Amino acid sequence: MSHATQGLLQKIRLYLSEKSLPSPSDREKLDHDFATSTSFHGVHNIVHNRSRIRKVVWLAVVLGSVLLLVWQIYGRLINYFTWPTTTSVEVQYVENIEFPAVTFCNLNRFQTEAATKFGIIFFLWHIVSKVLHLQEISTNSTGSKEAIDFLASHQNFSITEFVKKKGFYLNRSTLLECDFFGKPCGPEFLRFIFVFEDFVHVFTEYGNCFTFNHGDNLQAKGKVGVSGRGLSLLFNINQKQCSLTRSTFWFQEEFTDDPTLGFVDAGIVFAIHSPVKVPQLDGLGLLSPVGTHARVTIRQVKTVHQEYPWGECNPHIQLQNFRTYSTCGCLKECKARHIEQLCGCVPFLLPGNGVECDLQKFYNCVSPVLDHIEVKGLCTKGTHNSSCPVPCEETEYPATVSYSMFPSHQALKHLSRKLNRSWDYIRENLVNIEINYGDLNYKITQQQKAVSVSELLGKKKHDLFTFCIGFITADVGGQLGLFCGASVITIIEIIEYIFTNVYWLCILFLLKILDMTQGTSPPQNCLGNKNGIEEC
Repeated sequence: MSHATQGLLQKIRLYLSEKSLPSPSDREKLDHDFATSTSFHGVHNIVHNRSRIRKVVWLAVVLGSVLLLVWQIYGRLINYFTWPTTTSVEVQYVENIEFPAVTFCNLNRFQTEAATKFGIIFFLWHIVSKVLHLQEISTNSTGSKEAIDFLASHQNFSITEFVKKKGFYLNRSTLLECDFFGKPCGPEFLRFIFVFEDFVHVFTEYGNCFTFNHGDNLQAKGKVGVSGRGLSLLFNINQKQCSLTRSTFWFQEEFTDDPTLGFVDAGIVFAIHSPVKVPQLDGLGLLSPVGTHARVTIRQVKTVHQEYPWGECNPHIQLQNFRTYSTCGCLKECKARHIEQLCGCVPFLLPGNGVECDLQKFYNCVSPVLDHIEVKGLCTKGTHNSSCPVPCEETEYPATVSYSMFPSHQALKHLSRKLNRSWDYIRENLVNIEINYGDLNYKITQQQKAVSVSELLGKKKHDLFTFCIGFITADVGGQLGLFCGASVITIIEIIEYIFTNVYWLCILFLLKILDMTQGTSPPQNCLGNKNGIEEC
């Protein structure tokens, strides 16, 4: 051992030896004083009683209370860290309520003349709309081979422009009537296809669709105050156009679709959603066939989800292309991000500011990338650790739909004279849709913390220290008072008593270590000879 180390140990030993250590009688007196003066109920009864039976009884009572206290605290901690929740349902009655957005699409997506000229358009759109909903496209199908030939001969073909110009359009010939709480809506006169007062054009898997009361419109900020009335529309889907000459009476299809791809219905598909939310029609749209009057009664339901670990939402996720978070919008951005990274372009049906993917890219790159995203699970939804967890707040509009045959016999005569159309034409082309609130109220379904942080801490933001202090003072404090009659002062007394005893034990332990170290270490300047005798 070096002289420096030995000198340091000597100084430490000298410093510790100067500390006044209590004698055994002093330590015994300290223990007795603590037991007789502590506010921890029951301990002084063990010390003061001279009867051994009473001492044993009080000792059993104190130990039993401590065990019950530990058991209760353990149960509280286990309960809290399972993150339990409760669900509350509340109905709020209001004078005015926000009217939702409604997105309408024609089930017959393309004009017949254009679809006849480009028969492959149905299959091409099937490929393009794959970005919105996964679907199997057989690489050995006839449509696949025709698509390859079409892409080779039409390299500058833009499916975006084709759908805009040759898809379903909204004007005075397709939207015959539009009434919103007694006021006319829709196009006031025939104008360019995508410019309207109350409707905004959107692309969906059904091609051209139109949203009434979109979030970007001023009317979306208004509220309605009358139940039983709302939005009423009369559509002409133009699946047939009739023409009458002196010798013949014939029909011509204006809009059509391919039944081999599953489009076998005629009518309007529509989705009711929040004005700031992305319309989602695949599997969630409501259908209104031709020749019917659909009366839709809606109600507003607001749902509040808790963040992890109580729930599955993540309040910190922000979307770049949408004002409010939704699972549908998040999935679109996720797909667009992966496609742009791997293909260098963004499909026009997905949000983003990148270069638009042409048909060659769709067929050769985008479609395989979508399969890769699905197989690898790159864009998932639902849980907190998925790509797109559930929103923390969302507004939905559950609907009850009832149908009646439209029009009646008398109304059929009236519409035939008014529109100058035959009875068959009206029966096979007109769709009447009416959407209104049943009651002026909305329901709030809220997921709440069964054991909230505010109950434990009284604060929203917390760290480990404040959590422990708050837990002791709020929940455990009640258990301490019930089983042991203890308070915060009692806890401080116990901490002081334990600290004092630990302090004395540490000093004694260090002194013994120093004595053992100095007793076993040979002097640094002693050397051993051949006979094992040290020479200094």
